[in-house]
Amino acid sequence: MGGGRPGTCQGRLQVGDAGVALGELGAETAEGVVHVRHAVAAGGEREAQALHVRAVDRAVRGQRVPQPLGGGLGQRAVLTAAHDGERHRADHDGERDDQEQEHNHRGAPTVGWIGLPGSPPSRMLSGSDRAMRVRQLGSQAAEDGTYQERSQGMLRLGRREFGTHEPVIMAIVNRTPDSFYDQGATFRDEPALARVEQAVAEGAAIIDIGGVKAGPGEEVTAEEEARRTVGFVAEVRRRFPDVIISVDTWRAEVGEAVCEAGADLLNDAWGGVDPGLAEVAARYGVGLVCTHAGGAEPRTRPHRIEYDDVMADILDVTVGLAERALALGVPRESIMIDPGHDFGKNTRHSLEATRRLDEMVATGWPVLVSLSNKDFVGETLDRPVKERVVGTLATTAVSAWLGAQVYRVHEVAETRQVLDMVATIAGHRAPAVARRGLA
Repeated sequence: MGGGRPGTCQGRLQVGDAGVALGELGAETAEGVVHVRHAVAAGGEREAQALHVRAVDRAVRGQRVPQPLGGGLGQRAVLTAAHDGERHRADHDGERDDQEQEHNHRGAPTVGWIGLPGSPPSRMLSGSDRAMRVRQLGSQAAEDGTYQERSQGMLRLGRREFGTHEPVIMAIVNRTPDSFYDQGATFRDEPALARVEQAVAEGAAIIDIGGVKAGPGEEVTAEEEARRTVGFVAEVRRRFPDVIISVDTWRAEVGEAVCEAGADLLNDAWGGVDPGLAEVAARYGVGLVCTHAGGAEPRTRPHRIEYDDVMADILDVTVGLAERALALGVPRESIMIDPGHDFGKNTRHSLEATRRLDEMVATGWPVLVSLSNKDFVGETLDRPVKERVVGTLATTAVSAWLGAQVYRVHEVAETRQVLDMVATIAGHRAPAVARRGLA
C-alpha cells in the first residue's frame, strides 16, 4: 500500500506471476471488493485465478492469515484502507438475500463472509434461517473459546499428536472380497499386512481397516465383520505398535471387539446409525469420526436425494454428532468430522461440499475427507474407477487448501506429495531442498 490517494485501495494481489490491481477493481472510496474465487479485473467480467485470502491479507497489511480459507464461489473480502491505518472488515449485501436463496436451491455458490485476522471464522450467508444458524457455530465457538482451543490444539490419536496444520494420511485396507476399488486384493492376511507395511513406509499415520463393502452387496453379519477385522487389528498392533489403527464400522458390537484388540479410532462412515458406537468410543477413550450420510441406511445408494442447503445439513449433523460424542466422554482432541462424500449425496452435492469445506473447518473440529477414487470424481471427469487418481489428487489439493486435515486414501505416496506441496505453498512447511538461485 502507499502512494495512492487517501482513502483509495491501492496495491496488487499476487498469485504466482499474475496480479490483480486493487485500484483497477473500481473502488472509488476506501473499499475495494475482491472476489476470492472470481476476481473482477478491469475491462469486464474476466475471471481471475482463484485468490486465497492469504494473498489479500499480504497485499493489504503484509501479514498472512494463519488458517487456509477460500471457500464457496463468490465469497468476497471487503478491504478498507482508513486514514488512521489499514484495517479489514467483512460485510455482505442484504438486498441479495432473496437471490441467494434461489441460487442455493440450485446448488449455486453463495455470497458470504470470509475469515480475516481478528474476525470470527468463516460464516457463509444463505437464504434459510437454519443454514444461518448452523453457520454461526464457528462464530459461537470463537466467542466461547472453543474454536481457539481447537485451532491451537492438537489432534491426538493413539500415541500420536498432530499440529493444526499438519496433514494426516489414513490408508485404506479393505478386508473384503468385493471392494469397489481393489476387488479383494487385501482380503487375505498376507497381502493385507504387506499393504499396511507399504502404507506406513510411504507416510500413512493411520491404517483404516474395513470389513464390509460400503456399497450394496452380499449381506455381512456383525459376526462376519468381526471375524474379518478383529484378529487383523491385533496383528497390526503387534507388528506396528506406533501406527494409529482405525476401523471403519457402524456397529457398536464390532467397535467394542476391535477396541479390545487395540484399535485407536472408530470411523463411523454411516452417520451415527448405531448410537452405541459413540458410547463405545467414550468407554475405551478412542477417537471417533462423525460423518454425514444424509440419513441413509448402511450400504445403500442415494436416489434423487435433495437438500435445501447441503452444507447446512452436513454441519448440523456432524457437529451434532461431535457434540454428543464429547458429552459422552470421547476426548475432544480425538473427534473428527467428515462431510461424507458420495454418502447420501449425488455428485453435485459432493462437489459443493468440497467447495465449501472451509465452513466445516470454521467449526473448529478437525475435518477428515474420504475422496479417494469415488463416484463424484468419476462422474465429474467421466472416468472409470481405475482412472480417477488425477481427479482425486486435484480434489485433495483443494481440500488441503481449504483446511481439511485427515485424508482417507488408496494412493498414499501420491497423496503425501500433494499434501506436502500444498502445505509448503501455504507456508506451513519448508521446501525439502532450496538451492535454486543460491549457487
